Amino acid sequence: MNEIKLVIAGPRGNMGREAVTLTQETEHFSLVAVIDSKHDGKWLSEVDGMPELDIPVYTDIKQCFTEQKPDVLIDLTSPEIGKIHLEAALDHGVRPVIGTTGFTQEEIDRLRTKAEDKGIGAIIAPNFAIGAILMMKFAQTAARYMPDVEILEMHHDRKLDAPSGTAHKTAQLISEVREAKKQGHENETEDLQGARGADMEGMRIHSIRLPGLVAHQEVIFGGPGQTLTIRHDSINRASFMPGVRLSVETVLSLDTLVYGLEHIIE
Repeated sequence: MNEIKLVIAGPRGNMGREAVTLTQETEHFSLVAVIDSKHDGKWLSEVDGMPELDIPVYTDIKQCFTEQKPDVLIDLTSPEIGKIHLEAALDHGVRPVIGTTGFTQEEIDRLRTKAEDKGIGAIIAPNFAIGAILMMKFAQTAARYMPDVEILEMHHDRKLDAPSGTAHKTAQLISEVREAKKQGHENETEDLQGARGADMEGMRIHSIRLPGLVAHQEVIFGGPGQTLTIRHDSINRASFMPGVRLSVETVLSLDTLVYGLEHIIE
């Protein structure tokens, strides 16, 4: 495979550090720059806690794209910054792989149109873990036969959004094959507001935030005399890197925006 020139946004984060390591361990990946909110003009090797790599650090993504002309942007920042970076990448003909959540359907539709107008690919992935993608696909299949379902997602206590993008995406996939319906007793009440979790078309979604967790999700189905639990656990952030690599390699052949890795792992 030909060399792929990469820029990583958010290299000091937990995911960003793993992505930097991925580029060094993948023969056809070439990390040409990183985007960081600090340390503009430095080398990555000059940033505390980062590997000894003479790779330039930029705070201005447009300057980075103009000077480095990368093939792909890997963005592992925040929803607000990720949206800005995705737009900038499309404007500069760089194929974005975005690992943040928080995009509305209207934003996805608009950005898909923009990518298609530019004739380049883009990927937004609520979760890069291949096992998590399989968990979502299995859950969608199960929901055809067991429509009573609740989702329990558990993450580290530094996560900002709730529910997680994976839980929201799982519920969306299930809703494609499940008719909206109220679950539980028809006269059910909450003595403490929120005790039953968020409500999406009658499905309940529960979020747990605790130190010691990374990323975990259970999809629990109930039926007469039986339950079915589909669970995925990310023990550490290395679990996300095969999905990042797959996204980088796949986005080069796309001419539209894809939301969710389930669309590219067939």
